[in-house]
Amino acid sequence: MDLDQLDLNPRIIAAVKKAKLKSVKEVLHFSGPDLQRLTRLPSLDVQHLLRTASSHLQGTCVCTALHLHQQKQRFPAQHQRLSLGCPVLDGLLRGGLPLDGLTELAGPSSAGKTQLALQLCLTVQFPRQHGGLEAGAVYICTEDVFPSVRLQQLMAQQRRLRTDVPGDVVERIKFGNQIFIEHVADVDTLLECVRKKVPVLLSRGVARLVVIDSVAAPFRCEFDGAASVPRARRLQALGAALRRLSCTFQSPVLCINQVGTPPPPTADPFTPGWAAVGSSLQLTPVCTFQVTEATEEQGTAPGPQGVWDERVSPALGMTWSNQLLMRLMVSRRHPDRTLRVVFAPHLPPSSCSYTVNAEGVRGTPGTTSC
Repeated sequence: MDLDQLDLNPRIIAAVKKAKLKSVKEVLHFSGPDLQRLTRLPSLDVQHLLRTASSHLQGTCVCTALHLHQQKQRFPAQHQRLSLGCPVLDGLLRGGLPLDGLTELAGPSSAGKTQLALQLCLTVQFPRQHGGLEAGAVYICTEDVFPSVRLQQLMAQQRRLRTDVPGDVVERIKFGNQIFIEHVADVDTLLECVRKKVPVLLSRGVARLVVIDSVAAPFRCEFDGAASVPRARRLQALGAALRRLSCTFQSPVLCINQVGTPPPPTADPFTPGWAAVGSSLQLTPVCTFQVTEATEEQGTAPGPQGVWDERVSPALGMTWSNQLLMRLMVSRRHPDRTLRVVFAPHLPPSSCSYTVNAEGVRGTPGTTSC
């Protein structure tokens, strides 16, 4: 906007032009002291200049947060989501995973965490009109080898799972060529991968989803109870690096976490036993590995009577929780599984049941509750 449109003393306009500021927006790029140094105007004149320029750009229309939320066409990135590949689960999360921020998926073994992560690695490759991002995924394994056999099963069943997508669209996607796998065994290697390797793939647009399975394993194996301070610093460094990736490249980050029985109030929440026991383990395309989580097991003994066991909590404590945008928890009570929204800025606490079969993860219609 032209400076001459501002209702200001010509003396102020002349001083601004002499400082080689050509528009109202350029004026607002500077702070008051900076403008005073550039224009050599008195402090009161500079304050008047900033107020007038701000009012001119803002206009008379008051824009509320609700108004911004309703204008999806003007702010598409704020409303875009990565689909989970199931309308029931997408309905629970109001479209899927947000593109900006860390999502944690926590729960006990065999509840379906890895199954859902693998399904997301396929969903992200679909066109945008079908809930995808038209790119691949980076899958970082910290415990078991990558479950390639199960991934091949899911790829073969995509036409049956994604009945909302035309068959020719599914057939054109080369799912196995766009999933990049890295195995890491310690915190330093994990940080190096997140800071150096993953940004290369995201910056080139070949990947738009990052999965860490699981985030607790390297910290549980490397640090003991006496090392709480350095562990917290590493957790903060990892969270900051992941948030930076997600924000810069508008890419969802899914961190699978373990659960365990919380220690007494006086105990260190990072001590061994806080999380479930698990074994510890180059960015390469998918080849052949083994399955880490089976599909629906037959004859499994029933779990606790309550769907939610309040005695269990996600690992890594408050240091890690503060890094998250959204926390999801899964539980299993044979034969049912439940996905719950624990916290999210845009969602109420809610849950729904789901099943895991040969086709993938499906929400059960009519089971959503708040």
